[in-house]
Amino acid sequence: MNFYLTTSEKMKKNNSGRRKFIEKMAIAGALASPAIGSFLSSCTRKSAYRSPVFPDQAPDGNVLKAGLVGCGGRGTGAARNFLNAGPNLEITALGDVFPHRLEQCRSNLKGRFDVEIPDANCFTGFDSYKRVIDSGVDVVLLCEPPYFRAASFEYAVQARKHVFIEKPVGTDPVSVRSVMATGRMAESAGLVVVAGTHYRHMRDRVKALEMVRNGIIGDIISVNCYFNMSKLWHVNRQPGWCDMESMVRDWVNWCWLSGDHIVEQHIHELDTVAWFMGRHPVRALGFGSRHRRLTGDQYDNFSVDYVYDDGRHMHSMCRQIDGCANKVDTYFYGTGGYTNGMNRVWDYNGNVLWEYQYPLDEEGQSTGRLAVSPHDQEIINFVTAIRTGNYVNDTENVTGANIVAIMGRESAYTGREVSYEEIVASNTKLGPDELKFGPVNIPAVPPIPGTAPSV
Repeated sequence: MNFYLTTSEKMKKNNSGRRKFIEKMAIAGALASPAIGSFLSSCTRKSAYRSPVFPDQAPDGNVLKAGLVGCGGRGTGAARNFLNAGPNLEITALGDVFPHRLEQCRSNLKGRFDVEIPDANCFTGFDSYKRVIDSGVDVVLLCEPPYFRAASFEYAVQARKHVFIEKPVGTDPVSVRSVMATGRMAESAGLVVVAGTHYRHMRDRVKALEMVRNGIIGDIISVNCYFNMSKLWHVNRQPGWCDMESMVRDWVNWCWLSGDHIVEQHIHELDTVAWFMGRHPVRALGFGSRHRRLTGDQYDNFSVDYVYDDGRHMHSMCRQIDGCANKVDTYFYGTGGYTNGMNRVWDYNGNVLWEYQYPLDEEGQSTGRLAVSPHDQEIINFVTAIRTGNYVNDTENVTGANIVAIMGRESAYTGREVSYEEIVASNTKLGPDELKFGPVNIPAVPPIPGTAPSV
């Protein structure tokens, strides 16, 4: 059954040069990506586009044993999503840099699912991902801070494991290129790879995409996307913590570990734009600043003008500051109307042309909620792909969005216009030379536009 249309949304213009370059970056001998389940633009389709139908639960099958790498809040949530996804699914190994994180996750799974993870399958330290992957699992859930994901992904694919990899997949061009190459290795080996860009697993959004692909708003003219919200969290350094420990505990505030919030969080909206547009922008000119972030070296706001090869523009805005107006939306403006890319389409007189129908409650009123949460759905789709052989590999989509996010970040940091090709070709590598507890020579100083080094 064609439950999930997969990777490889092919850009239509100015694509051959980029494709050739990226293929050179991939592992020698890797096969070119087949257009399995590729989305095609409605303007080139002779028949109406139909959105995929997602299953409520993964089908039964042989036991799948999963190992979790990264036992924080998102990792613990992904483990729960996996156990909820269908029958004969087990979490059998846990890995994290810190013992306290691992034990919190272990206790959570015991309390919610009565799942016992034996001491022998609980691993800590910077190499814990290797021991999880080598513990006899079939599936790996990579939910550690983004900096670590490229190495974990490569090791998992070399070990022939199916992989769920959270977004973003890298914090710099070098790590993203590594994921590109590993994704081709996974493709050659027939391994399923699903990324944590969970908007693609939302039933309302895939239906909105169907409406747009079939022309309800006409040709897309421009896009605005927003991820403006309050600060996430921070961890103050405590006595006895070295630089490395304090940074990794506070990872969401350090660019080398998270990529800055335009990469770590706003990637969701940027990926949605690529999904609907069927291409990535080629240039970015942006700015940002730091007003109230308490730790780390990142900005707390960005505004970026992205330009496509045909001259269309997408304005991207994101912010993490308490006490401000929040807005998390993406709007596509067409020749015949506009949509929020999720549950409504309007004409320019304000009339609703289409609205997604959410499930009804017992009184026949709309719940306003999806029947299956997107975090559950992405894991259901992951397991279903493994058990049905309906191949999925998300690496091309997620790395493309990752590059766009880095492109916007680097433009804001430097004050320069930055191109997609420049990011793809860059040798910029963030982070320390060695992963070990001790001093780290990365000061808590945000970049200053006009003086920051080039990409």
